[in-house]
Amino acid sequence: MSRRTAVWVHGPAAALACWGLGYTLWHGISAPRTALAFGVLIAAGEAVRRVPAHPVGSAPDLPHLPHALNSAEARVPSMRRPPTSSGRSPRAASALPGLREGAPLGAAGALGYALLGEAGGRPAAHGVPQTVAVVVAAGLVGLVPYLARGGGPVLDPFARRVLTVGFAATCCQPLYGAMALPAWAAAGPVRPFFLAVLLALTALCDAVLAAALARARTGWPYGPLLRDELRALPGIGTAICATGVVIALAVAVAGLWALPVFCLPLLLTQIAFRRYAGVRATYRQTIASLARATEIAGCTPPGHARRVAGLSRAVGRELGLGGPDLDVLEHAALMHDIGQLSLVDPVPDGATAPLPPAEQRRIALLGGAVARQTGAPPAVAVIVERQADPYREQPVTARIVRTVNAYDDLVAGAAGPAGRLRALERLRLATARDHEPRVVEALARVLARGGRAG
Repeated sequence: MSRRTAVWVHGPAAALACWGLGYTLWHGISAPRTALAFGVLIAAGEAVRRVPAHPVGSAPDLPHLPHALNSAEARVPSMRRPPTSSGRSPRAASALPGLREGAPLGAAGALGYALLGEAGGRPAAHGVPQTVAVVVAAGLVGLVPYLARGGGPVLDPFARRVLTVGFAATCCQPLYGAMALPAWAAAGPVRPFFLAVLLALTALCDAVLAAALARARTGWPYGPLLRDELRALPGIGTAICATGVVIALAVAVAGLWALPVFCLPLLLTQIAFRRYAGVRATYRQTIASLARATEIAGCTPPGHARRVAGLSRAVGRELGLGGPDLDVLEHAALMHDIGQLSLVDPVPDGATAPLPPAEQRRIALLGGAVARQTGAPPAVAVIVERQADPYREQPVTARIVRTVNAYDDLVAGAAGPAGRLRALERLRLATARDHEPRVVEALARVLARGGRAG
């Protein structure tokens, strides 16, 4: 099913690209100066595409969990180099709103060319095939320096770009050819409104395609993936659509000189988002380093916090949590044992379950206080400080951390699949008091699939 979904996206994109290139080569290029100017803009936007980064403890860190838990490297999955995936990385599924589009300048240029009807008062008349051909050729040229900088495969976003631009051009270019859209524009603000609505539909199509490809690649639930994509649209996605409309309208009046003028704000926005992403990446590394303090102090086994964080994120995906909730869940899982630093004598293997309830509660409250001091979101501190509460009184994120933490403690000395099955069986037997059955079964499904949510 997953491969079939990817084929249903990549196949039409490849067919559309071949048709556009073949038709353009056979019939020649209309308005070559305009095509060259937009091609340079699209290529430049792809060349400066943001290289995606994977988060610490995210789902791709657990590709072979049930088959390799006996090795030390597999026991610390987040320390392995995450596998590269095509298109948007799993980080994208949990990225901050507005960080999903890696090449906003190229996307805006492609949409602007798809919506372009005139250049400097003269009809552009390039049509749908040439629009697709210019976007494909310029995109391929621009991806060369991106891949040379170490960027991962980009088959998924490139296929989406071709399909969405083809959709926008198909809806718009025939109207220019029939002189219908210019006639509407002369009667009032119909043309800008039409272009805005068209780009909204195009963005929606892109979100649907992105979620489908992410589902095909990762096996994660489609609903939360689509919700994350739609949540990202008000970010830089809105700036891309607005810039595409402005480019098409401005070039129609002022000519090609409008391209650098109206692309500059989007370029500055892209730089600002990159800096913001860098700040967030530094924050994530700080949380991960703080989580290692319990390991350095001998309170928890090596890699325990990272294992719990990675597996908790996968279980959260399995239960349908979205990007913001997954980020909170991951940060809380990394810091769930930080309160053990207050203990004079470390608990053997960091397992606090045998301690008296009052001591468990004290450790959890101290951990929550530390989380608040780090500047983490309040939800992170709440998850940490409620680890000692009855599971029926906990939020679902705290229940996930509680169950995954118990599982990692139980398999610490286990060897082979039998030990993991015994750990799951013990969790199932404790569902009456300590663990929510739904979370335990989600954990079992994730482990059966190799540590990936589905």
